[in-house]
Amino acid sequence: MTDYAFLTDELKRQVQSFEYGTQLKEAGRIVACGDGVLTIEGLVGVKSGELIYITGGKYALAMNLEEDSVGAILLTNARDLSEGDLAYCTGRIVSVPVGDELLGRVVNPIGEVLDGGKPLKGEKFRRTESPAPSIFDRSKVNEPLYTGIKAIDSMIPIGKGQRELIIGDRQTGKTAIAVDAILNQKGKDVICVYVAIGQKIAAVNSVIQTLKKHDSLSYTVIVSSTASESAPLQYLAPYTGTAIAEEFMLQGKDVLIVYDDLSKHAVAYRAISLLLKRPSGREAYPGDIFYIHSRLLERSAKLSKELGGGSITALPIIETLAGDISAYIPTNVISITDGQIYLESELFHGGMRPAINVGLSVSRVGGSAQCQAMKEVSASVRLDLAHYREMAQFSQFGADLDVATKQTLAKGARLTESMKQRQGCPKSMGIMVLELYVAGKNFLSDVELSSVNAVLSEFISFVSEYYPYFIAGIERKGKLSEEDKKSVETYFAEFKRKRETV
Repeated sequence: MTDYAFLTDELKRQVQSFEYGTQLKEAGRIVACGDGVLTIEGLVGVKSGELIYITGGKYALAMNLEEDSVGAILLTNARDLSEGDLAYCTGRIVSVPVGDELLGRVVNPIGEVLDGGKPLKGEKFRRTESPAPSIFDRSKVNEPLYTGIKAIDSMIPIGKGQRELIIGDRQTGKTAIAVDAILNQKGKDVICVYVAIGQKIAAVNSVIQTLKKHDSLSYTVIVSSTASESAPLQYLAPYTGTAIAEEFMLQGKDVLIVYDDLSKHAVAYRAISLLLKRPSGREAYPGDIFYIHSRLLERSAKLSKELGGGSITALPIIETLAGDISAYIPTNVISITDGQIYLESELFHGGMRPAINVGLSVSRVGGSAQCQAMKEVSASVRLDLAHYREMAQFSQFGADLDVATKQTLAKGARLTESMKQRQGCPKSMGIMVLELYVAGKNFLSDVELSSVNAVLSEFISFVSEYYPYFIAGIERKGKLSEEDKKSVETYFAEFKRKRETV
């Protein structure tokens, strides 16, 4: 009886202490829905970019604020959604889980796992939209971020905090360059974020398998919004990836983020805008198409030492049609970024891999993002290749060539051949410096053109075997002294003798 008396007294106490009051919560009603776009009436106090809760556990993002209604995009599936459902303001902006628990995981743009593993704990969240660092919060981009691709690191160097566009036609190796750059960050304390926007599921799976094969998934986060996903989720994907990257940057870490690709992101935003009945402009894109990419890419930066010195290096990808880099979206993104790597179909089909057009590719950071050794050996490479292309065009007319011209053509052809590199085989800075020095000094003049890369590979193996500390010494010092240059010449002569005797 005592227990019952205690329960009765406790219930009386709780009833007596209950405070009566009314709670007002602004609610609206869906009046139209279709293709992931909603029209909601009644949400008078909703703000642009605010998260809207819909009965049934669904969420939408407010986009259009009109006099009598709100246009919103659905962030979850449209199953069991119908006109008349209630919608509520949340007062929050879309946030996603961030932190170390995302490393090695595949997530969708709203932070749900797609790899079949354990759900995320979600201990820390970050808004998908946040202001870019101010000018005073940034520091100079002067630290190299090596991609492991010789043609890029020598002629189009990328620095930590830079935004370097990868642009080219379909099937020219754009994703391959970005994935190789991720593979090359293994053991370099750089976190990578790969954002797949509107890609085929098979293509995204191929990237995941490549990263697993090279043991590179452990330091990579994959944000996937494939072609089968709705346009709103494709639109949100790059902002989610950037929010994840920003969390690491604010911890003082270096991050490499790949947006694959922003052409499909622009198409997704155009579809949303047309469904929201926004005024369209050139190529049916809305007037703020430039702004959605500029506010995204401006968040990539190298922070000052006072803020931890972290960085986000962005590699956005843009797909062109028939090599037209003067189209609307390509010119927009070119004007935002700090340079571009242009891949050409003709070079690709001609066997040049990676198919980089050096004439149309540029890095606006340049030598500031190169160590002294790389800067020295690559100083004349671009000029030599440009001179070779000019001579090669002239020689097509069948004119008689003098000895000097023939030598220039032979050297240029071997230098071009040495720039070829297999996919999935990034090279260390020391190896690239060694190969560029050998090719630039014309040590390969008596080597068959088809054997150039094989000879270079054999030479690197020879140096690694007999002089194991030489390449590591170049990487440690970042310089190529006169003594090192003499050593390379000695090593190559020794290698040549050894090769001839075999």
